[in-house]
Order: sequence, then structure tokens, then C-alpha cells
Amino acid sequence: MQTRTLGTTGPQTSALGLGCMGMSALYGDSDRTESLATVHAALDAGITLLDTGDFYGMGHNELLINEALRTAPAAAREQAQISVKFGALRTIEGGFTGYDGRPDAVKNFAAYSLQRLGTDHIDIYRIARLDPDVPVEETVGAIAELVEAGHVRHIGLSEVGAETLRRASAVAPISDLQIEYSLISRGIEDAILPTARELGIGITAYGVLSRGLISGHFDRDRKLAANDFRGMSPRFQGENLDRNLDLVDALRKIAEQKGVSVAQIAIAWVLSRGEDIVPLVGARRRDRLSEALGALDVALDAEDLAAIERAVPAGAAAGDRYPAEQMAHLDSEH
Repeated sequence: MQTRTLGTTGPQTSALGLGCMGMSALYGDSDRTESLATVHAALDAGITLLDTGDFYGMGHNELLINEALRTAPAAAREQAQISVKFGALRTIEGGFTGYDGRPDAVKNFAAYSLQRLGTDHIDIYRIARLDPDVPVEETVGAIAELVEAGHVRHIGLSEVGAETLRRASAVAPISDLQIEYSLISRGIEDAILPTARELGIGITAYGVLSRGLISGHFDRDRKLAANDFRGMSPRFQGENLDRNLDLVDALRKIAEQKGVSVAQIAIAWVLSRGEDIVPLVGARRRDRLSEALGALDVALDAEDLAAIERAVPAGAAAGDRYPAEQMAHLDSEH
């Protein structure tokens, strides 16, 4: 397994991480047995970075990772690094009501995560979205106290803009920014990515396949389950979907010429953007994980990259990446 280092102060991780959200929430029903087998397969392949959130299935995902690690070989368990997002406030019905970044709340969330994960520390801890009512300095300061106490190893951030990155990094070392980055979500290239690099902050890129949209497996006629949040995503709606799948068709031609899959070339493109970027693949099944791992063997030369750029130019995607009410929570978009 290739490795990369998250920023100048962060840990060395596998070049690909496993995003575990879909095993518990938001993409319709999941298969617990297959989810556990997928985590085990990832660990066996050398993936060390497991990404979760305490609000994924209201704790379900952390308990799932706990079980997966308890039933994994000791060597794999010891190498695993867990990245946790916190702060999202949920309802019993599954709704989101905001974010809480108060220092007392930060420590409360961490206490519950440590219990559910069955570990004595969290490798990377980050608030999922900036709390607009709490200065980021206070939230990061609370995580820094958890680092000092040995409960957290590294401080991360999620979906924040360049100015917030600067303010946070003035308080304590930030290992990485977790943010959406893919062929059709390239907004970070303007200001956020250059600022992160200036500050020595790595990137853990989620949504590298845009929630399956550019995986090569999403069909125009696919019917999404009622509990699949993609049914509310602008990019999966009507003419937007048609336009975006046209981009996938153009990408498929390039992938076929190289003898690889659409998903593999899309992940390889993110890998090619810099050694400071670790893509998170949201595989829920072993076959999808195996396909994603194949991206590590895809070499893109200048000609390939130019062809990809022509097929999927920056800004070509139709529709926002979230519904309007969720876009409003993204400091990275302001």
C-alpha cells in the first residue's frame, strides 16, 4: 500500500482511506455482514485510515467500526487510524437541526465516541461543519485540550474556507482539511487548497466519485430508495442528472482507452492532484473496494490529464453538491 502524510504535522496514512458513512446512513439500506467484510478487506489491503462521524446512523457507524476492529487480526487493528467528525445535532426521526462547537460539547461528543469506538484515543477529530455561533478558535482550542490529555492525536477540520483555516491554524496545528473534491467538485482549487498548502495542512478528499454519480455505475433510470439522500441532491435531478451523466460518458471513453474503469480514472485523477491529498472511497461492498484499490495502479500522464480536462472541464457539473439548506452550512462555500 502506498502511503501519504497529512500535512506537516499529521500522521502517515494509506494513500486511500475508507469512508464508512454509507454503511450506516444516507444511501439507503446497508448490509451489516458485507459492511464488516468490506472494512476487513480494506484493512487486509493495507488501508489504515477509516473515516466516520458520530452522527452517522446516530452512533451506529462508530459501533460498526468497533465491531470490525475487534474481529480483525491484531496487526490490522493496531495499524487502523480512525478519523471522527462530530457536532451535528440530530432528531429521533433522523433530521439535522444544526451544529454545536462549544468546548463543553466538543468534550462531551468525544467521550461518547471513545465509548462507542472502544478505544482510548481518536486519531483525527474534527467538527463536521463550522458552528456559526462559536468562534472556530474555541472549538479547535477544546480539541487541542483533548490532544494534550491524550484522548485525540491530531486536529482536523471539515468544509471550512481559507480564512477559517488561517484562524484555526493560529490556535493549534491542523493535520488535514476534509472536504469534497472530485472531477466535478473543484471549488477548493481557487483559494482553499492553496491556503492549506501554504499552512502545511493536508487534504482528505471525500465525494471523489460524487456519491456514485461519476462512478460509471449510476444509470439514468435508477430509482433511489426513499431513505437515500441522493434523491434530494440537485446533481441527481432531472436535466442536471442527464448533463452530469453526459460528462461520465465522455470520461468513460478515456477510461476505456486506458483499459480501466470510470471509477478508477476518477479516483486516480484525485490522487494525481498532489501527494498531500488522500482520497476517501465510500465503498460499501468488497467488489467496489477492489475496484477503487485498482486506482492506485493507474498512472495518468500529461496527455491523459489533458484529455480528462477536455472531457470534464472545471465547473462543468450541473447543480449544487447539496440542497440549498445544507449548502448554507458550508463555510467552504461562503
